[in-house]
Amino acid sequence: MPGENSDNNQTAPSGNRLERGLRARHLMMIAIGGAIGTGLFVASGATISQAGPGGALLAYTVIGAMVFLLMQSLGEMAAYIPVAGSFQTYASRFVSPSFGFAIGWNYWFNWAITVAAELVAAALVMRYWLPEVPSWIWSAIFLAILFVLNYLSARAFGEGEFWFAAIKVVTVIVFLIVGVAMILGILGGSSPGFSNWTLEEAPFVNGFGGILAVFMIAGFSFQGTELVGVAAGESEHPERDIPRAIHAVFWRIMLFYVGAIAVIGFLIPYTNPNLLDSDVSAIAISPFTIIFHKAGVLAAASVMNAVILTSILSAGNSGLYASTRMLYALAHEGIAPASFGKVNRRGVPVNALLATTAVGAFCFLTSLIGTGSAYTWLVNISGLSGFIAWLGIAWSHYRFRKAFLAQGHTLDELPFAARFFPFGPIAALALCSIVVIGQNYEALFVTFDVWGIISSYLTIPIFAALWIGHRMVSGTGFVKATEADLSRESKLRF
Repeated sequence: MPGENSDNNQTAPSGNRLERGLRARHLMMIAIGGAIGTGLFVASGATISQAGPGGALLAYTVIGAMVFLLMQSLGEMAAYIPVAGSFQTYASRFVSPSFGFAIGWNYWFNWAITVAAELVAAALVMRYWLPEVPSWIWSAIFLAILFVLNYLSARAFGEGEFWFAAIKVVTVIVFLIVGVAMILGILGGSSPGFSNWTLEEAPFVNGFGGILAVFMIAGFSFQGTELVGVAAGESEHPERDIPRAIHAVFWRIMLFYVGAIAVIGFLIPYTNPNLLDSDVSAIAISPFTIIFHKAGVLAAASVMNAVILTSILSAGNSGLYASTRMLYALAHEGIAPASFGKVNRRGVPVNALLATTAVGAFCFLTSLIGTGSAYTWLVNISGLSGFIAWLGIAWSHYRFRKAFLAQGHTLDELPFAARFFPFGPIAALALCSIVVIGQNYEALFVTFDVWGIISSYLTIPIFAALWIGHRMVSGTGFVKATEADLSRESKLRF
């Protein structure tokens, strides 16, 4: 049958095309795995300490609403045009080629640096069990594991990420069940009731400043949900699976984050000094560890240590995948060396993978040289990159919908139509801009710390330089709605 033949052709790489080997369950876990990490398991306690249980809950809810709008926007474009370049391709087609150039290189750099950061974090976690083993050995082992998972095939990456993410999901679900039982007084002694919500300044601590500070942390915690857009280029059935993943993932992530913050707020007072430590090496005093210990879970710190290690490897796995596919897409756009656009017989862009792995390894090495200040600067530069990608998604979707209608199409033709247009992308743009500007609110508006401002906001002038520089060299301007490229396949250049 014709339908069967087309499905079979979809899964096999042709020339320099990627293999469509990711199933619906892979897409869902890729998005969940990208968003649930140390931000939830470790740093969630610090957010309650800064803003109180009510302030933290409000900040995470507002950021969650922003992510919902962004994922709606991404889902509409990714279901209609499922390509590996995702929002880089959309930015080039619907905003301007120069904006797409800056978005693509910015996003590649962000995840390449993230791989290095996860290698450092994984080595820190391993100190808990084997403090005598040099950190670089663990980092080398983990980088090799991540490289192999990405080298084998898209499906191998998807399976690895599925199980990495599944461990995190099970942990959060068990935590929520145990936490609710403790709140009700079924486990861990008598119920604390609402005592921690009425303690001193609670539920809102440090006023608007406290909420804004948590706003930033919450934004970073949710980063990674956009990975489903990058994975769309290798989805078996993107028209069907992308909308499902977008819808299901958001509500699961919201349940996990908002539910976990609520449980921690009920069971641990915001004045607990252990909540102040948000460093990945502080597993023993993670709010998850504290609550599991109170519930009588044996070896709670070791269990959470293993979960956090899995979480770090998941983030590194996703980061290596995302940056490799973005570099592949940049090559096919003609804005990266053509060799990065070639794939092997399994549909893996090996040259792009090797280059990204090398950059991640080099950046990791900078953390071992001298004071590691070069590495710290690299991490700071990449800090805002995810938010810039989110801004690009919202703006591209606004322009996509305008172009879609301007060229005579109707919404019935879309496999998935985002709700709340045009409010959705406009509101997401506004909220995301607040997060970007407020990245270091105190240094910018209170103390005017020049070095603090530079280290926090250096990404912005770098992004602007990429955008303006490409604009000056290429001479390309903004894309008109009536001329935007709405073709549903990526255009291979070689």
